[in-house]
Amino acid sequence: MDVKSRNYLLMNRQALEKDIKTSYIMDRMISDEALTLQEEEKVKQQNTQKERAAMLINIILTKDNNSYRSFYNALLHEGYRDLAALLQDGIPAISSGSRKSSMDGMTSYVKTILCEGGVPQRPVVFVTRPKLVDAIKQKLCCLGGDPGWVTVYGMAGCGKTVLTAEALRDHQLLEDYFPGGVHWISVGKQDKAGLLIKLQNLCSRLEHDSTLSQRPPLNIEEAKDRLRLLMLRKYPRSLLILDDVWDSWVLKAFDNQCQVLITSRDRSVTDAVAGNKYEVHVESGLAHEKGLEILSLFVNMKISELPEQANCLVRECKGSPLVISLIGALLRDFPSRWEYYLKQLQNKQFKRIRKSSSYDYEALDEAMSISVEQLNDNYKDYYKDLSILPKDVKVPTKVLCILWDMETEEVEDILQEFVNKSLLFCDRNGKSFHYYLHDLQLDFLTEKNHNQLQELHKNIVNQYKKYYKLNTPVPSQEDCMYWYNFLAYHMAGANMQKELHDLMFSLDWIKAKTELLGPAHLIHEYVEYSSVLDQKNSTVRENFQEFLSLNGHLLGRQPFPDIIQLGLCQPETSEVCQQAKLHAQRETGAFYLEWINKKSLKNLYRLVVRPHRDAVYHACFSKDRQRIASCGADKTLQSAWRGASQLSRKLAISQPVTW
Repeated sequence: MDVKSRNYLLMNRQALEKDIKTSYIMDRMISDEALTLQEEEKVKQQNTQKERAAMLINIILTKDNNSYRSFYNALLHEGYRDLAALLQDGIPAISSGSRKSSMDGMTSYVKTILCEGGVPQRPVVFVTRPKLVDAIKQKLCCLGGDPGWVTVYGMAGCGKTVLTAEALRDHQLLEDYFPGGVHWISVGKQDKAGLLIKLQNLCSRLEHDSTLSQRPPLNIEEAKDRLRLLMLRKYPRSLLILDDVWDSWVLKAFDNQCQVLITSRDRSVTDAVAGNKYEVHVESGLAHEKGLEILSLFVNMKISELPEQANCLVRECKGSPLVISLIGALLRDFPSRWEYYLKQLQNKQFKRIRKSSSYDYEALDEAMSISVEQLNDNYKDYYKDLSILPKDVKVPTKVLCILWDMETEEVEDILQEFVNKSLLFCDRNGKSFHYYLHDLQLDFLTEKNHNQLQELHKNIVNQYKKYYKLNTPVPSQEDCMYWYNFLAYHMAGANMQKELHDLMFSLDWIKAKTELLGPAHLIHEYVEYSSVLDQKNSTVRENFQEFLSLNGHLLGRQPFPDIIQLGLCQPETSEVCQQAKLHAQRETGAFYLEWINKKSLKNLYRLVVRPHRDAVYHACFSKDRQRIASCGADKTLQSAWRGASQLSRKLAISQPVTW
């Protein structure tokens, strides 16, 4: 440490020891890497506040210039402006020789600029994400010295703050575009009083070398005017960073014709201010390899040495840097708990995954819930409705229009609010919009609302029934595929046994669904929802499951076979056969065969009539009643014959047939 800086600490030691509370000061210094955890523990072991302050100053006196700057900035950030003023003349100057490269590739010039500007240091465990860092740098360069806004936005815990700070660790960028320095303010959720304190601290920091000491601004308007003059006259080519902005009204206090970078969960936060605007979207997930790299750094192991649970843990973390860091920090303290934390993630026990880290949140549920709590009450209810959406599914707008009984434009406005706040994601596919939740957001919602999930499923089923009544969606409708894939899922989630029974055991539904999706999905649903379908007995479900399994090779063909004729070939006692008979009797203009000797046939699954590909023109029995022949518009002749048993016919037809 410079002699001058050391003397200022010694001169003002008594005042510092008398007033400061060390806990928050040390948090700042640790984030700047100016203080170690061991040194923090040494300070905490002291008995009184004054003794802890004295120990902290003793430790700082043994350190370098960066520690002095970090201590000074911490005093400003924590509201000790008078004490910071005592130290401001002792701040070490930036020498020209400090521009040589340091060991980690960052110059001393950059380190000093960022330290004085209050930019947070890299977290203890850090992995590079060069594409996103370069994207932020590119948008900063786009400002070109003109006033404007760069918004770095994304969901909670995606790494916005770390990536923004990393983008600023570039000598060329700072020297060419922001020679006036950078000034970092952690904003967070603020009321007007809290914002005024932030502005007062910033003004005090920017005035630290002023010959005349000014009183703090008394209100936000006065602070805004003073900040504008400081930025224009003293720091004309500097960058202001507002970290973790929640409300657009906050930005009006900083709308003073300067260059501003914002991190936020809300993409629309700059809508209330004027000027050039640029955006960088931070994707919600890390690559799998990056997740493993973070874990390996926390537990001090090579990736190849990590236990087999590591891959499962990274997958369960869904690529979230926040969750991976929380798990890594826990495993560093409890290296034998890989299986335990994996189970907690799989069981959505987010409250048990709690650990102090470089992020602002000590638990996943806290990071998620704070975003939801920012919504107004009406929007909270709409967001709760999303708890029952299937995972990894992009839901068309029309589905939510049916759920909320609203016009498309109204629904899109609500959903855009969620998208803007990084609570929902939107995929614009041509003219239609499809929406989906990140897995962690959906896990959080289902855990939070687990007592209401049945009612939420019931609500969407009732809304579907109200909209479609007795009809079924047709392929030309935007929402068609969603209902065929997930209507049974919602009915089962609502425990609506009768409705699910009527749906899954309906030949009309089976025909429509298998024609679009094939039989495999239906067979899976019979197995998946057997506990609901079998509440009375399992026979009916087994009948339909067997029917689809044995005829799956036919139901995948084009043109699609006549499902009623296939049903008539099932055993007499089968519910499928009984339903097929009822359908055949109601049909007009159609020809069906019913086999009356099915009990005597061993290989019933072979008793299948393969239909003509077009209209049937003629059909007749042979004189001995042993064979039947048919021909039609597809220019084929088909025949069937009996074995040792009698063959008969049953037909439902409204027009004469030539025999």
